[in-house]
Amino acid sequence: MDLVGLIFAGLVVGFIVGMTGVGGGSLMTPILIWFGIPPSTAVGTDLLYAAITKSGGVFVHNKKKNINWTITGWLTLGSVPAALLTLWILHNLKTDLEVLNKIIKYSLGWALLFTSVAIVFKKKLLVISQRHAGDKFHSESKTQNFLTVAIGVMLGATVTLTSIGAGALGTVTLFFLYPLLPTPKLVGTEIAHAVPLTLVAGLGHATMGNLDLNILGHLLLGSLPGIYIGSMLSGKLPDLLLRNAIAIMLFYVGFKLVF
Repeated sequence: MDLVGLIFAGLVVGFIVGMTGVGGGSLMTPILIWFGIPPSTAVGTDLLYAAITKSGGVFVHNKKKNINWTITGWLTLGSVPAALLTLWILHNLKTDLEVLNKIIKYSLGWALLFTSVAIVFKKKLLVISQRHAGDKFHSESKTQNFLTVAIGVMLGATVTLTSIGAGALGTVTLFFLYPLLPTPKLVGTEIAHAVPLTLVAGLGHATMGNLDLNILGHLLLGSLPGIYIGSMLSGKLPDLLLRNAIAIMLFYVGFKLVF
């Protein structure tokens, strides 16, 4: 196994996440599969990698008061039980590891395709959601809370199965429910929600043997300084160019995995 390559991969992904706020699981899991790591192990390792790296993000965003803990709570109410249920289904699925890896690989491909579209149209979706800020479901708190829990359920199942969705997909779906909430708070809230979700899902995968601590350690060696450097340089490079490049790459990888 190319350990230097893993450290470099962690550095690059960490840099991109720090720079743009997207690309964590979307990039890391396919990279691990490309390194020849089984999809189930790639997903389990990436989930704990995400939980550790995003914990630092929670600290920073909380200090800046960029986290709406009420929304985080409603999301977690849906996502963590959904993650536990998905883990239970995976654990009790009467199939061999090869079939399980095929299921994860196929699900991963579709998640990448949806994520690439979400990244490209993120700003347009925000404009559309703001136009409908006065709609019924935005003004009724009970309906809004129910839909937030429903989004959590969707994210919990998707993230547990593929390790993808907590960032790009989660933020985009929240745009529709909370269009008047400032973008930094939406991002901070989703990062705060991603930590318990990825931690629970990652530990669950670890109990099934879908974790490689050696790989995890090398990824963190690269990603922690990468995120710091990317965060420091955020805004210095054209954000639109970076996001579109990531989206094209994710779409290509997703298409190859599905078809």
